[in-house]
Amino acid sequence: MNHASHKGQQGATTIEFALVLMFYLTFLLGVLDMSRLLWTWNAASEATRWGARVAVVCDRGASAVLARMKTYLPQLTDANVVVEWYDGAGNVSPSCTFANCQGVNVRIVNLNYQWLAPLGFSRIAPWPMPSFSTYLPREIMGQDPGSAAICS
Repeated sequence: MNHASHKGQQGATTIEFALVLMFYLTFLLGVLDMSRLLWTWNAASEATRWGARVAVVCDRGASAVLARMKTYLPQLTDANVVVEWYDGAGNVSPSCTFANCQGVNVRIVNLNYQWLAPLGFSRIAPWPMPSFSTYLPREIMGQDPGSAAICS
């Protein structure tokens, strides 16, 4: 084998390696991104559960609900979280109190997932996630002095 043919073979091997590596890394990043999507989905579901729990145990402050939910999804804002209190008739009542509120529904809306892995060598637009919702019946709503642990 002469020296020129050896150099040509080495260059072809380098190009083949680069092409295979490019597809392998795209696949690997896609798998990691899909895992991140599932983690975000689970965190959003858990955040609504904790938000509803804080709402039925603590006083009627949406800031405490959002603060607790942000421990699961730091990117949440006031625009993403909807807290609805229901009166005894089952109607949304912004003025109900611990005496007449019957439950609370906490929802995450307008949450978008941003893909990190390039697909087709371009950025993918944010993907709108579904709305997440949890309803819980009223509990003590800040009337028990022993409930401060979850409310802080």
